[in-house]
Formats: sequence, C-alpha cells, structure tokens
Amino acid sequence: MMVQAVNQRGRSQRSAPGHMRRPRSRSRDSGDENDNIQERHFRPHFLQAPGDLIVQEGRLCRMDCKLNGQTIRPDSAHKMLVRENGVHSLVVEPVSSRDAGIYTCIASNRAGQNSFNLELIVAAREMHKAPSFVEKLQNTVVSEGHPVRMECRVSGVPAPQIFWKRENESFTHNTDRISMHQDNCGYLCMIIQPAMKEDAGWFTVSAKNEAGIISSTARLDVNTQWQQPLTPRMKKVRPSSSRYAALTERGLDVKAAFFPDSSPLQPGGLVESEDL
Repeated sequence: MMVQAVNQRGRSQRSAPGHMRRPRSRSRDSGDENDNIQERHFRPHFLQAPGDLIVQEGRLCRMDCKLNGQTIRPDSAHKMLVRENGVHSLVVEPVSSRDAGIYTCIASNRAGQNSFNLELIVAAREMHKAPSFVEKLQNTVVSEGHPVRMECRVSGVPAPQIFWKRENESFTHNTDRISMHQDNCGYLCMIIQPAMKEDAGWFTVSAKNEAGIISSTARLDVNTQWQQPLTPRMKKVRPSSSRYAALTERGLDVKAAFFPDSSPLQPGGLVESEDL
C-alpha cells in the first residue's frame, strides 16, 4: 500500500529537514515567486493497493490494514514495515487459518481518511509424502521379436512426476515401438513391442514430488532367436598303413610299423625299441 497527500497542482507537500516552511507557489498571472498562498490539507489517496489474496497456510503474506475493525498488534508472527519509497506493509509469517478474513486498510491525516477492503483466504496446508515404491521393477528376460512389459507401482502425495531411462538415455515421449503408461493408482509400465537386441540394458524409473525423489532399477535381457547347433566334424581315421596299425595283442610289431612291406615277424620275434 502506498499513500501520498497532494496539493491542487498535484505535487507532494514537502518540508526541508530541520525546519518548517510554508509552501510557495509561482503565480500564473504575475509570476511573483514570493507570493504566499494559504496552506491547504488534502486527504490521502492510494497510489498502490493489493486485491484479494489467497495464501497457503504456513507461508508469508504482506499487506497493511486493519482486521475486522480491530488494530493488528505487532508480534512474533505479525510485523509492521515502512519502506523508504512510502510503502507500508504488514508481514504475516507464517500465515495460519486464524488470519483469514476481511481486512480494511486505512490512511488518514487532518484533512480526512481513505480506505479499501480486501479478503485474505488461507488455503489449507497440503499434506506432503515422499514417493515410495509399492512394487519395484523386476529383472526381465525376453526373446527377440516378442513384446515385453517393465512395470512397477509407486505412491506419494502429491502425485509424483515419473521419469524413465535406459542406461544414460532418457525417454521423453512415446514412439511406435516403446510407450510409457500410468494410472491414477500409481501403476507404471513401459511396453516395448517388439523387443530388439539393442533394447537390452539397465532400466531406471524415478518418481519425484515436492517431498523427495526415489528410483528403481532393473535389468532387461533380450535373447536372440535359437539356432540349431552345427553337426560336429568327424575325426579322420588314420590309414591302415599307420605304424599304430601294427599293434597286436602281444605288443607293437616294430618291423611292420616302420617297414610295412617286409614280412611280418614270427611269433616271439618282437623287437624292443626306445622309439616307443
């Protein structure tokens, strides 16, 4: 609220500090600056005034006025302020339900008074509850080409804002293949249809309101299509001319192993060799 008393010419009446001086005015007819005019008083008028206010309980309210005809006394919650620019204020902090009502702001001097009314409405304090997960994200495995649903359930007052991301990539809007959904009961889900190999990774959903923030993280693995394993290669059978073909139940026929063209040894004709 700003109040100013003005004279007929619309100028403020001012006095030099330390002494009183009658205001002088320049005559329009004679131009004599020394002509004295009779001092006049004018009732104040408002240059600035607030309208009705809605303030949340527990916050700050600023105005200058009287409440229901009774002067407000300064105390720990009500303070009177006067600024150098002429703005007079009543600061109420914190505002309580008892402060609600019709306020009258009055400015007066010896010439009269002026006033205006306003209504202060105090909104009830909103309950705040930090978000919490009723059901967290779960690790999920899906085959490539199939749909997958990442889901959880969160609570909080007021209803929290929801943010999804994969690794360091944030999801800000739905696409043809990936969509985000939520209902009024706190159910959240992300649907990927169809899942692709590049969708695999760590997914995080965050819930945030004025009271706090919380996150849940889970892993999504995408398996590629199953492929039939290759038939194992058969080992080559060594030709019969191999020296190991000369093995007999009595030992190794050394001559037959190293000299296959020679005649076989007679029984009892086995030869010992350090090459074995």
